Amino acid sequence: MISVLIVEDEELTAEANRLYVERVPGFRVAGVARSGGEAVRALRREPVDLVLLDLYLPDMHGLDVCRAMRAAGLPSDVIAVTSARDLSVVRSAVSAGVVQYLLKPFTFALLQEKLERYAAFRSSISGPGEVSGQGEVDRALSTLRGTARPHLPKGMTADTLEAVAGALRDAADGLSAQAVGAAVGVSRVTARRYLEHLVDTGVARRVPRYGGPGRPELRYTIA
Repeated sequence: MISVLIVEDEELTAEANRLYVERVPGFRVAGVARSGGEAVRALRREPVDLVLLDLYLPDMHGLDVCRAMRAAGLPSDVIAVTSARDLSVVRSAVSAGVVQYLLKPFTFALLQEKLERYAAFRSSISGPGEVSGQGEVDRALSTLRGTARPHLPKGMTADTLEAVAGALRDAADGLSAQAVGAAVGVSRVTARRYLEHLVDTGVARRVPRYGGPGRPELRYTIA
C-alpha cells in the first residue's frame, strides 16, 4: 500500500481528498495535516510515500513545506494540489521536487489517474539493480508525467467538466443545473449535460428537492 499524507487547511476539501484517495486501490491515507508546520511534524513522526500538498496554507507556502522536507531529509514524493496557475509557481514546484501538479477544482477521475500513474512509476523503478538504458528511464518518467486523454462524450471539454465539478464541490447543499450554468458561464442545458455525465461516472448524484406543487427540482451534489 502507498501511504499518503493529505495537507489541506480547508476541512471540507481535506475530507473530500481523503475520500478520493481511499477509493483508489493500493493507496491508504496515513493522516491529514491542516498546516505546513503540522505536515512536517507528522512526516518526522511517520514518513509516508506521498504527500498530497495544497500550496496555499495558513502558516507557509506549500513550496516552503517541500524545501523544509528536503532540508530535514524527508524523502516523500509530492503532488501539488492547488488553484495556483502562475507559470512561475509551476516552475518553482518542479525545482522543489514536486512530481505532479494537479489544478483545483478536479474530479475524482483526474486524481485517480494521477495516483495510478504514480503507482505505476514506483512499480517500474522498484527493487535493486540498474536500468538497462536511456529508454527505460524515459519510459518510467513518461509513465509518471504523461497525461492520458480523457474519454469524454462528443462536444464536452475537460476544462468545463472540471469547472462544473468544482462548482458542486463548493456547494454543500448541491446546485440546480441552472445555478451551475450561471456559476460556470454556460447554458442550463449544457450544464445539465455535464452534470448528468458526472452522475453517470459516479462523481455526482442527483437529488430531487420537493417544494411547491409540480415536479420536484433536481439538484446535484458531489457523490
